[in-house]
Amino acid sequence: MPGPGMKPERETTPTGASPIVSIHDVMPDTMDSVADLLSLLTGHGVGSVDLLVVPGLDWRTDQIERLLDWSRSGHRLAGHGWTHRISRIRGPWHRLHSLLISRDVAEHLALDADGIADLVTRCHAWFGDHGLPAPTLYVPPAWALGAIPRHRLSALPFDRYEVFTGLIDAASGRWRPVPMLGYEADTIWRVGPVRVWNALNHGHARFWRTPLRVAIHPHDLSYRLAGDLRRVIATFGRDVSVQA
Repeated sequence: MPGPGMKPERETTPTGASPIVSIHDVMPDTMDSVADLLSLLTGHGVGSVDLLVVPGLDWRTDQIERLLDWSRSGHRLAGHGWTHRISRIRGPWHRLHSLLISRDVAEHLALDADGIADLVTRCHAWFGDHGLPAPTLYVPPAWALGAIPRHRLSALPFDRYEVFTGLIDAASGRWRPVPMLGYEADTIWRVGPVRVWNALNHGHARFWRTPLRVAIHPHDLSYRLAGDLRRVIATFGRDVSVQA
């Protein structure tokens, strides 16, 4: 749902539009899994993919070069936090979010507004410091933007911010609902809730005639919804409305 002062902006693109595909948690130790996913997606007709890069880790020169190669081939690099890990739980909301959704990755929820602004700024600067194209999209870990007021986003370097329910334009503060499918079910307890979430979001996309986001994590093909994800990927080449 939109936050305070955020006006929803309905997308008029029909569900027959190509899905917005992203691969999360692009890190030094997930590069091979990301490469395998990109190969699979390309084989099923997916063009540009949003690659959500976690910058504050031990990146080697050859891995930076690989990011650059992916960018040159048409994929879009995006910012995704700093280390993708938290050192503390900050308050009851963060504790609940951690238990139900984010575990130990929602960096923004451990910070105040100034800390979030500093993290986002450092994230953006890292790309230029390493000879990579400046990203325009920022996705906070676990899609949790945290305690930063929406009006402060216009002063930060990214143009768009992705949250659970859609996209926020930094300059205007407008929120656009874009439903999302996900497949990160690494325990049996996550299978049911994730499938319900996907069904609801697919119905949302059909009702509002919006595109779908398809969010993929590096190890999803080894988790419990791997079959669901493979079936969705297989639809890309023949039916871009995507079946949940």
